[in-house]
Amino acid sequence: MCRVVDVRQAVLAKNDALAGALRAELAARGTAVVNLLSSPGSGKTALLEQVLARTSARGVPTAALTADLATENDATRLARSGVPVKQVLTGGLCHLEAAQLRAQLEGWLPAGTRVLYVENVGNLVCPASYDLGETLRITLMAVTEGEDKPLKYPTAFGLAHLVVLTKTDLARAVGFDRAEFAQNVARVNPGVELAETSARTGEGVEALVERVVAVAQGGGVHRPAMAVAGPATGEPAGSPS
Repeated sequence: MCRVVDVRQAVLAKNDALAGALRAELAARGTAVVNLLSSPGSGKTALLEQVLARTSARGVPTAALTADLATENDATRLARSGVPVKQVLTGGLCHLEAAQLRAQLEGWLPAGTRVLYVENVGNLVCPASYDLGETLRITLMAVTEGEDKPLKYPTAFGLAHLVVLTKTDLARAVGFDRAEFAQNVARVNPGVELAETSARTGEGVEALVERVVAVAQGGGVHRPAMAVAGPATGEPAGSPS
């Protein structure tokens, strides 16, 4: 068991070092990376379609990279926004790593890109442990998934700089309890900002874009307690902010 833990820590340490270097390189180029994490079916791609179009409409040079185990369906959808989009097929790997992201950006990321959205592989377990060199980490969850998800996936929610609730137009129909959800998020990530969105109605989308653009312009981000505590808690340190 100790050997397994040691190997995992070594892998994460190597990834964190690469992520730190990539973060510095992209910052020097003026590019902010937004890492989007969620479970499958959260509505992440539908929301990102609108976010891409609205970010670009503000005159902010924008690009997107989307990762899946198979198919290029998401890239096809996101390309409708008119921004440069790249699909990454992970070949069965359940998450992106910093080395993969660096390799995919070489020779592709357009010069002058100010915001790069990275749609991570759809699950709330593996991607949560890997820093990609992001400027802003957003964990998304649909109201249909239940109020207890932050407690079931504490690393995904605990290392988020921003938590976004999706499909809010369905909240009443599924009996979603916003107060309970907020309490559960606060238990794993005290002080993190919560945003509510609906890709169907457009609720909260413009505010989300404003938040991303502010970060891209040098605005501060929340510093999760879990990221500050880091390895001492047995959790990954996450990206610095």
